[in-house]
Amino acid sequence: MEPARPEIRREREDYAWVLDYLPYGHPEDPRPQYQKKPMALAVGEKYFTLMELAPREGKVPQVHQRLYVGDNERDLIDHVKRRIPYMELTQTARMELPFLLEKIITQDEPRFLDVYNKSYPITTRLHMLCLLPGVGQKMMQAILQERKKGEFKNFSDVGQRVKGLYHPEKIVVKRIEQELEDDRTKYRLFTRP
Repeated sequence: MEPARPEIRREREDYAWVLDYLPYGHPEDPRPQYQKKPMALAVGEKYFTLMELAPREGKVPQVHQRLYVGDNERDLIDHVKRRIPYMELTQTARMELPFLLEKIITQDEPRFLDVYNKSYPITTRLHMLCLLPGVGQKMMQAILQERKKGEFKNFSDVGQRVKGLYHPEKIVVKRIEQELEDDRTKYRLFTRP
C-alpha cells in the first residue's frame, strides 16, 4: 500500500480590486457577440494574482472597487473564471494597475515596509534590496546603515532617513509590476508564479 501524500493546498485570494469592467466580454475574444459574457479584470490583494472574474447576473462591478472573491458567499462576483497573464490585461487595466497597487500597499503599509526592515542577502552577491528598481549597491548600503539605527516606521520615514530614496512605496509598486510582467522572474519578493 502506498503511503498517503500530504495534500498541497495553495492559498487563494480573498479580495481583489477591479482593474477594468468589460460589459461585452474581452475585445479580443473571437466568439460572436451574443456568446460573450460580461467580465471584470482584477488584481488580488494578497499575492497580486491577475484574474478574470464573472459578475453575478445584473451586477456591475466598478473600477477600483474591492470585491470579496473567497470560497464562501461572494458579493458581486459569481466566480473567478481564471488566472490571466499580464499580457492579457486590457490597456485600461494596465493603466489602472499602478494606482491600485499603490492603494493596496499604502493600506497595508507594515507588510510592505518589511522589504526595507527585514530584507537579507539572497546569495553571496545579491541582496533583496538590490531587486528593487533603482536600488544599487550604494543605495542598499545606505538603507542598511539607517536600518541599524532602528527600524523604519513608515514609507515617509524611509524617504527622510535614506538620502536619494524618494517615494519608497512607488519603488515597491514598480517591483510588483516587474514581477507580474515577466513570468520568468527568478526572485519574487511580492508575487507568486
